[in-house]
Amino acid sequence: MIRIQRFTKRYGNAKVRAVDTFSLTVERGEVFGFLGHNGAGKSTVLKCLVGIQSITSGDMEICGHSIRKNPLEAKRKIGYVSDNHAVFENMSGRRYIHYIADLYGVEASVRDRRLEHYLEQFGLAHAIDNDVKYYSHGMKQKLVVIAALIHEPDVWILDEPLTGLDPKSSYQIKKTMRDYADLGKTVFFSSHVIEVVEKICDRVGVINQGKLIGVYDMAHLKEKNIPLEDLYMKHEPDDDGRTSERHEEDAR
Repeated sequence: MIRIQRFTKRYGNAKVRAVDTFSLTVERGEVFGFLGHNGAGKSTVLKCLVGIQSITSGDMEICGHSIRKNPLEAKRKIGYVSDNHAVFENMSGRRYIHYIADLYGVEASVRDRRLEHYLEQFGLAHAIDNDVKYYSHGMKQKLVVIAALIHEPDVWILDEPLTGLDPKSSYQIKKTMRDYADLGKTVFFSSHVIEVVEKICDRVGVINQGKLIGVYDMAHLKEKNIPLEDLYMKHEPDDDGRTSERHEEDAR
């Protein structure tokens, strides 16, 4: 569902690459967590994967469609939740969802049926006809989630989706992510909250200084009794920029 081959991203004339020769495959039906400290390259990978930023070299594919060579077909397969839940503030929530559904060519009857389902699921029916500028942070995040799913994409990509949410909203979105993957779709999300990743993910990738350090199967880690936090902290730079080594052999 997602195939990244030797992806590299360099900003302008910067000497250091933001992401360097990054390769990864994410399968159908899995929730894949993407961990890394601030500045490690998580958001760069996601923004290039959804076509917001250009690719310096290498390639990224969504369901067999190259984001470089066939961006429109690739983007049709994606639902994206950004890290800043940008929406049109002067639209009502309903009008915003209609607008997004129209972009993806979703029939009105199908759109309305899906919208009612998600409004009930997220408890947003009472506010859907209000202007978005009056929404709280959590309500905007739920609206963006609904917009990302209204066309039932094969690949759902989320960048730090739980930041600033109350426990109930966080639970609703986590459950939706797991349920969506169980339908045979693919969920790929970045986070710095290890407990969340550990709980709902099938596999986890760790990025550090623009390089993919490791990909770990959560069932295997649990069987070996290896805490994901230990693996993550192994790659967390200390004050002089070095990382420690522990548990790596067992984790693989």
